[in-house]
Amino acid sequence: MIILGSLAEFQQLYPAGKKWQRCREAINNIEKLRPGVFHSIGDSLVYRLASGAEPQRETFEGHRRYFDVHYYLEGREEIEFAAKSSLQNCAPYCDETDRELFSGRGEKITAQKGNVILFENHEASRFRPEKDVKKAILKVTIEESYFVNK
Repeated sequence: MIILGSLAEFQQLYPAGKKWQRCREAINNIEKLRPGVFHSIGDSLVYRLASGAEPQRETFEGHRRYFDVHYYLEGREEIEFAAKSSLQNCAPYCDETDRELFSGRGEKITAQKGNVILFENHEASRFRPEKDVKKAILKVTIEESYFVNK
C-alpha cells in the first residue's frame, strides 16, 4: 500500500503516463457525480464517488487485473491490509469480478481527508468506514494503457 498525504503529492509522484492522466481526469470530475454510479475513462479506468459508510466486509478483498486508488474528500476510515501470502484464501479468484477474498489479520491505518491511497495487487484490504466518509474510488488497470486481449 502506498499512502500519500495529498493530491498534490500524488500528482508530483505520478506526473506522466496515460493511466495517471486518466486518474487526474476522474478526480477532477468527481464532484459532478452522484454517489455509487460507476463511470469509465477509456479502457483502463473505472471510478465512482462513495459517500457515507458502505457495508463493512468481514473478508479482505484482493485484485489481480486492477489496482485501487482511493482519494479521501471528507471524513476518515480505518483500513486493514496485508500481503495476500499472509492471509487464508476463502473464495477463489473470479476473473469476471477481478476479486478474491481472504481471511486473517493485517496492519491497520486510518485514512483521512486529503489522503490518496494506492492499493497494490500483492495485498488485500478491508475497510471500517465512518458514516461521514466521502471518497473517490478509482480502479486502474495494471497494464500501461490498454488491455492485452483487445
